[in-house]
Amino acid sequence: MPQNEPRFDELLAGARRSAIHLELRDVYAVPDEADDYRHWLETGERDADPASDYWAPWVEMVRSATARGVSMRRVRIVSEPVSDYIRYEHAGTVVNTAAGEEVRWLPRHHTLGLLLPVVDGWVFDEEQLLANHFTGSGEWGNPAMELHTEPDLVKAYADAVEAVWEHAIPHAQYKIR
Repeated sequence: MPQNEPRFDELLAGARRSAIHLELRDVYAVPDEADDYRHWLETGERDADPASDYWAPWVEMVRSATARGVSMRRVRIVSEPVSDYIRYEHAGTVVNTAAGEEVRWLPRHHTLGLLLPVVDGWVFDEEQLLANHFTGSGEWGNPAMELHTEPDLVKAYADAVEAVWEHAIPHAQYKIR
Protein backbone atom coordinates (compact mmCIF):
# COMPACT_ATOMS: atom_id res chain seq x y z
CA MET A 1 0.00 0.00 0.00
CA PRO A 2 1.27 3.49 -0.75
CA GLN A 3 2.19 5.72 2.14
CA ASN A 4 0.60 9.18 2.21
CA GLU A 5 2.25 12.56 1.91
CA PRO A 6 5.86 11.66 1.15
CA ARG A 7 8.43 14.45 1.27
CA PHE A 8 11.01 14.35 -1.48
CA ASP A 9 13.61 16.30 0.51
CA GLU A 10 13.36 13.84 3.41
CA LEU A 11 13.60 10.83 1.10
CA LEU A 12 16.69 12.24 -0.60
CA ALA A 13 18.25 13.16 2.76
CA GLY A 14 17.75 9.55 3.83
CA ALA A 15 19.26 8.03 0.69
CA ARG A 16 22.52 6.19 1.30
CA ARG A 17 23.57 4.96 -2.14
CA SER A 18 21.41 6.11 -5.02
CA ALA A 19 18.57 8.25 -6.29
CA ILE A 20 17.41 7.94 -9.88
CA HIS A 21 14.58 9.83 -11.53
CA LEU A 22 12.61 8.70 -14.58
CA GLU A 23 10.82 11.45 -16.52
CA LEU A 24 8.36 10.37 -19.21
CA ARG A 25 6.40 13.47 -20.22
CA ASP A 26 7.04 15.96 -23.00
CA VAL A 27 5.33 18.76 -21.07
CA TYR A 28 5.13 19.58 -17.38
CA ALA A 29 3.10 22.48 -15.96
CA VAL A 30 4.13 22.58 -12.33
CA PRO A 31 3.80 25.86 -10.44
CA ASP A 32 7.42 26.19 -9.28
CA GLU A 33 8.62 26.33 -12.90
CA ALA A 34 5.87 28.53 -14.35
CA ASP A 35 7.61 31.92 -14.15
CA ASP A 36 10.98 30.61 -15.31
CA TYR A 37 9.39 28.71 -18.21
CA ARG A 38 7.31 31.71 -19.26
CA HIS A 39 10.43 33.91 -19.19
CA TRP A 40 12.30 31.37 -21.32
CA LEU A 41 9.45 31.20 -23.85
CA GLU A 42 9.39 35.00 -24.12
CA THR A 43 13.14 35.65 -24.22
CA GLY A 44 14.97 32.39 -24.91
CA GLU A 45 16.96 33.05 -21.73
CA ARG A 46 17.13 30.28 -19.14
CA ASP A 47 18.18 30.80 -15.56
CA ALA A 48 21.41 28.82 -15.33
CA ASP A 49 22.75 30.37 -12.14
CA PRO A 50 23.08 27.64 -9.50
CA ALA A 51 22.93 30.31 -6.79
CA SER A 52 19.66 31.86 -8.03
CA ASP A 53 16.51 31.69 -5.94
CA TYR A 54 15.11 29.26 -8.52
CA TRP A 55 18.03 26.79 -8.50
CA ALA A 56 19.77 27.15 -5.10
CA PRO A 57 17.49 24.82 -3.06
CA TRP A 58 17.83 22.04 -5.64
CA VAL A 59 21.57 22.50 -6.06
CA GLU A 60 22.06 22.34 -2.28
CA MET A 61 20.04 19.10 -2.02
CA VAL A 62 22.01 17.48 -4.86
CA ARG A 63 25.38 18.59 -3.54
CA SER A 64 24.52 17.40 -0.04
CA ALA A 65 23.44 13.99 -1.34
CA THR A 66 26.44 13.50 -3.63
CA ALA A 67 28.81 14.64 -0.85
CA ARG A 68 27.43 11.70 1.21
CA GLY A 69 28.28 9.38 -1.69
CA VAL A 70 24.77 9.14 -3.16
CA SER A 71 24.76 8.63 -6.92
CA MET A 72 22.12 10.95 -8.42
CA ARG A 73 20.89 10.16 -11.91
CA ARG A 74 18.04 11.44 -14.08
CA VAL A 75 16.84 9.94 -17.34
CA ARG A 76 14.32 11.58 -19.63
CA ILE A 77 12.35 9.85 -22.37
CA VAL A 78 11.46 12.42 -25.02
CA SER A 79 9.52 12.58 -28.27
CA GLU A 80 11.35 13.99 -31.29
CA PRO A 81 11.14 16.59 -32.53
CA VAL A 82 11.14 17.77 -28.93
CA SER A 83 8.53 20.04 -27.37
CA ASP A 84 9.29 23.59 -26.25
CA TYR A 85 9.24 22.34 -22.68
CA ILE A 86 11.95 19.75 -23.41
CA ARG A 87 14.06 22.48 -25.05
CA TYR A 88 13.61 24.45 -21.83
CA GLU A 89 14.64 21.45 -19.70
CA HIS A 90 17.65 20.80 -21.91
CA ALA A 91 18.76 24.42 -21.58
CA GLY A 92 18.73 24.14 -17.77
CA THR A 93 20.35 20.73 -17.48
CA VAL A 94 23.77 22.37 -17.24
CA VAL A 95 22.83 23.28 -13.65
CA ASN A 96 21.74 19.72 -12.84
CA THR A 97 25.03 18.28 -14.08
CA ALA A 98 27.17 20.98 -12.42
CA ALA A 99 25.43 20.21 -9.11
CA GLY A 100 26.40 16.53 -9.42
CA GLU A 101 23.56 14.79 -11.25
CA GLU A 102 24.21 12.52 -14.20
CA VAL A 103 21.55 13.13 -16.86
CA ARG A 104 20.69 11.07 -19.92
CA TRP A 105 18.09 11.38 -22.68
CA LEU A 106 16.32 8.62 -24.60
CA PRO A 107 14.34 9.43 -27.73
CA ARG A 108 10.94 7.77 -27.41
CA HIS A 109 11.33 6.01 -30.76
CA HIS A 110 14.30 4.09 -29.25
CA THR A 111 12.21 2.60 -26.42
CA LEU A 112 10.63 -0.21 -28.46
CA GLY A 113 11.41 -3.45 -26.66
CA LEU A 114 11.73 -1.84 -23.23
CA LEU A 115 9.08 -2.49 -20.63
CA LEU A 116 8.35 0.97 -19.25
CA PRO A 117 6.45 2.29 -16.26
CA VAL A 118 3.70 4.72 -17.18
CA VAL A 119 4.38 7.15 -14.33
CA ASP A 120 7.39 9.28 -13.51
CA GLY A 121 9.20 8.36 -10.35
CA TRP A 122 12.23 8.45 -8.12
CA VAL A 123 13.89 5.29 -6.81
CA PHE A 124 15.93 5.65 -3.62
CA ASP A 125 18.50 2.96 -2.76
CA GLU A 126 16.40 0.47 -4.75
CA GLU A 127 14.17 0.30 -1.65
CA GLN A 128 11.67 3.11 -2.09
CA LEU A 129 9.72 4.32 -5.10
CA LEU A 130 8.25 7.80 -5.09
CA ALA A 131 5.68 7.70 -7.90
CA ASN A 132 4.89 11.13 -9.38
CA HIS A 133 1.41 11.63 -10.85
CA PHE A 134 0.44 14.33 -13.34
CA THR A 135 -2.73 15.38 -15.11
CA GLY A 136 -3.00 15.22 -18.88
CA SER A 137 -1.87 18.84 -19.13
CA GLY A 138 1.19 18.23 -16.94
CA GLU A 139 0.00 19.66 -13.63
CA TRP A 140 0.45 17.74 -10.40
CA GLY A 141 -2.23 15.05 -10.05
CA ASN A 142 -4.20 14.08 -7.00
CA PRO A 143 -2.41 12.48 -5.34
CA ALA A 144 0.74 14.16 -6.65
CA MET A 145 3.05 11.56 -5.13
CA GLU A 146 2.86 8.13 -3.58
CA LEU A 147 5.61 6.36 -1.71
CA HIS A 148 5.89 2.62 -2.28
CA THR A 149 8.16 0.21 -0.44
CA GLU A 150 6.80 -3.12 -1.72
CA PRO A 151 9.99 -4.95 -2.73
CA ASP A 152 8.61 -6.51 -5.93
CA LEU A 153 7.13 -3.24 -7.17
CA VAL A 154 10.24 -1.20 -6.36
CA LYS A 155 12.48 -3.80 -8.01
CA ALA A 156 10.38 -3.95 -11.18
CA TYR A 157 10.36 -0.15 -11.48
CA ALA A 158 14.10 0.11 -10.71
CA ASP A 159 14.92 -2.59 -13.27
CA ALA A 160 12.91 -0.74 -15.92
CA VAL A 161 14.68 2.53 -15.13
CA GLU A 162 18.08 0.82 -15.35
CA ALA A 163 17.18 -0.55 -18.79
CA VAL A 164 16.23 2.96 -19.93
CA TRP A 165 19.46 4.34 -18.48
CA GLU A 166 21.57 1.78 -20.36
CA HIS A 167 19.97 2.79 -23.69
CA ALA A 168 19.97 6.54 -23.06
CA ILE A 169 22.38 9.17 -24.36
CA PRO A 170 24.52 11.18 -21.91
CA HIS A 171 23.50 14.83 -21.72
CA ALA A 172 26.76 16.13 -23.25
CA GLN A 173 26.16 13.96 -26.33
CA TYR A 174 22.41 14.45 -26.78
CA LYS A 175 21.54 16.93 -29.51
CA ILE A 176 18.08 18.47 -29.49
CA ARG A 177 15.97 17.72 -32.57
